[in-house]
Amino acid sequence: MKKGISIVLMTRNEEINLEACLKSCSFADEIILIDDGSTDNTLSIAERFGAKIFHRALNGDWAAQQNFGIAQASEYWVMLMDADERITPDLASKLKQAAEGEDVAYLVQRHNKFKNISVTHGALRPDWVCRFAPRTKIEIFGQVHPEIRVGCPKKRLQSEGLIHYPYRTWKQYINKLNLYSDLAADRYLSEQKSVYFLRDVVGRPLWSFFKIYLLNRGFLDGKAGFIFSVNNAVYTMNKYAKYYFLKHYSGEL
Repeated sequence: MKKGISIVLMTRNEEINLEACLKSCSFADEIILIDDGSTDNTLSIAERFGAKIFHRALNGDWAAQQNFGIAQASEYWVMLMDADERITPDLASKLKQAAEGEDVAYLVQRHNKFKNISVTHGALRPDWVCRFAPRTKIEIFGQVHPEIRVGCPKKRLQSEGLIHYPYRTWKQYINKLNLYSDLAADRYLSEQKSVYFLRDVVGRPLWSFFKIYLLNRGFLDGKAGFIFSVNNAVYTMNKYAKYYFLKHYSGEL
């Protein structure tokens, strides 16, 4: 019996990215798209590609949104995607081969790409992400940086991987870091995580820069590598500073 593949994709105003993303998913048997109130041409593009569209508010909870999408899928396998990602032809071929085999959760390598700069080290170096697994054996946990848990063995799928276009502008990048630091601070508050000014607000950002710029060789990416390393340190400082003030002063300065 053929074990089909469902693409599970979350969107909100992704008209710039969506067409290229869905073209790269043409090998799949089904596309499940969960939309968080798009007001641009996202939905009309999705309709052209025959996607099954579901309307659901994200409310800052990525895990719940993805779990909802997985629940709507009808094929045996699911491939979790973001609209700013592209599946290479080589990866598509390898996924179809993997779908004929045993129940395994596959990690695929993701490569970050930009229009005018090259970044292959530091915070944006290629990473392995768990994205392809049997539908009944995958569940997502966490709001800000979701954790994918699976009920089967994990294996790396050797291929050309996913192409990821994470940011188009510095403004988009900074806005995303600001949003993520807000969500992280809120999560820390709900968990009543300990926080100390010297250790967390001062020490963690310094360690972040050292690790990304030197240990992860961000310096090899030149000017862009320095900027991304600094911004990652600033993001680290902001999430702990925001939480520090939430915990001690209800967020007020």
